[in-house]
Amino acid sequence: MGGFFGATSRRDVVLDVFFGVDYHSHLGTRRGGMAAVNEEKGFQRDIHNIENSPFRTKFAGIVDEMHGNACIGCISDSDPQPILIRSNLGTYAITVIGCINNSGELVDEFLSKGGCHFNTMTSGKINSTELVAALINQKDSFVDGIRYAQEKIDGSLSLLLLLEDGSIIAARDKVGRLPILIGKDLDGYCVSFESFAFEKLDYDFVKELGPAEIVRIYPDRVHTLAEAEKKLKICAFLWSYYGYPTACYEGVSVEVMRTKNGAVMAREDKKNGLCDGIDYVSGVPDSGTPHAIGYANASGIPFARPFIKYTPTWPRSFMPTSQSERNKVAKMKMVPVHDLIQGKSLLFVDDSIVRGTQLRETVDFLYSHGAKEVHMRSACPPIMYGCKYLNFSRNTSDDDLIARRVIHDLEGKDGDKYIDEYLDASTERGKKLREIIGKELKLTTLGYQSIAGLIEAIGLPEDCICTYCWNGRG
Repeated sequence: MGGFFGATSRRDVVLDVFFGVDYHSHLGTRRGGMAAVNEEKGFQRDIHNIENSPFRTKFAGIVDEMHGNACIGCISDSDPQPILIRSNLGTYAITVIGCINNSGELVDEFLSKGGCHFNTMTSGKINSTELVAALINQKDSFVDGIRYAQEKIDGSLSLLLLLEDGSIIAARDKVGRLPILIGKDLDGYCVSFESFAFEKLDYDFVKELGPAEIVRIYPDRVHTLAEAEKKLKICAFLWSYYGYPTACYEGVSVEVMRTKNGAVMAREDKKNGLCDGIDYVSGVPDSGTPHAIGYANASGIPFARPFIKYTPTWPRSFMPTSQSERNKVAKMKMVPVHDLIQGKSLLFVDDSIVRGTQLRETVDFLYSHGAKEVHMRSACPPIMYGCKYLNFSRNTSDDDLIARRVIHDLEGKDGDKYIDEYLDASTERGKKLREIIGKELKLTTLGYQSIAGLIEAIGLPEDCICTYCWNGRG
């Protein structure tokens, strides 16, 4: 994933952008970057690796080095950015979020025209942000170039451009899979992935860009360059997993949605007699916790925290580069509360079950500390497809996903024809999937939220929500 923040104003905004970008740190772990422009210094840029040190630490002295009445910055799980570009459209800084599945084909097509080249990184790969800029620069205007890039790219593309005059162009992807929001204070405007990032900086909400909408932001106004399209397919995982609890997308609060989501799961479990005999409901911290609170409130089962994550030194379990190290860190972070585990029947709610590796470690940990039973509920349906639109749940093979692997173990590739049946807990295939995964993870019972239940909790029309990772329909 990734996130960005930008501001243009009558005053220096580098400090605002520093804090605004830092509030997107939950969206990426690899790199952070900032670019600013002013009349005296022109463009300035700074990029750092943040895999082993957070954005705030790496950029702590940025206000002593960088100055500008306009600035953009990003947290990225992909390539170094923002980058600076000089082209037929002028000089600008660019940062992007999204996913490009056909980058190799696009690079080959571009190079086949002759007289062109790209910088390559150490791996030999092309910086995807530079590729986006190259696509944009093939047209005679930024609007035409952005539209062209979005049409050529298989995946999704949202971006910010910082121009020489201090204005910022913001473009949301074609069907609005990720959000872009505009805020305003007395001196200017900002643009952000996360709404709370600018609210904490005393900017007031102005608008959320619609799908494919492009705007140019000046210190005194927001000018629409391309109107929003009607088709919306926003990612459901914004609410169930990677959105920050205080965020709001399309008018729907993340924390409120997660609480409702847990309540919907509890309602179904009560109907099926699956809440009996449970001592405590808990969330797999941190993003599973609000789902669990909703479940506990609706079921009447007390909420408790049988283990606590120790986060002062390892705030994110996925920071290490190797999977084995990530698993080790995740295990080391779990500190038990023995009185809430010993001899207890525990029901946990996790935000999702992707590969099942860390969840298996969690279940083993609970049993090793005396749990009588461990029940698990996933706050979203079984994940069947690696995301091809964003950088969430991307795998070298769909068989990395525990649900898809089990299906292939049962029926081979022919099982893919019955994905909808496996998603449905009321079918024989659906029951078998849950039974096998539950046994593999040593769970007393296993349940998943349904697609219908998730959409109910979000509260938007079903055709406005991307459900590709579950049913292949994006």
